Amino acid sequence: MPNTPDSDAPITWNLRPLMAAAGMFQTTDLIAPLRAQGVQLSREQVFRLVTKTPERLNVEVFAALCRILECTPNDLIEVPKVQSVRPRRAAGAPEASGPAIGELRPIPAKLRRPHE
Repeated sequence: MPNTPDSDAPITWNLRPLMAAAGMFQTTDLIAPLRAQGVQLSREQVFRLVTKTPERLNVEVFAALCRILECTPNDLIEVPKVQSVRPRRAAGAPEASGPAIGELRPIPAKLRRPHE
């Protein structure tokens, strides 16, 4: 199952499932392959990287993960499609049932001169 902290997450972080598919079931299984790629992370940093969706990610670490897991960036991160959202109307505002704004035309002003 993809690792998402909540339903409002901006991305889905798929590191754990990709690790499992590669036969890596412990977070520490990633330490040696990262070091082989020239990336030095502590056990705690690797644990957080695997178990939580990162807010920021170093590009070198990201590239190393792609090489280690033989995947693409799109495999590691899924960005949900944006659904169109209807604008909210103000409380108590009537439903829009009249003409669209493009159909409205100004009413010509009637100018009257005061009687002299």
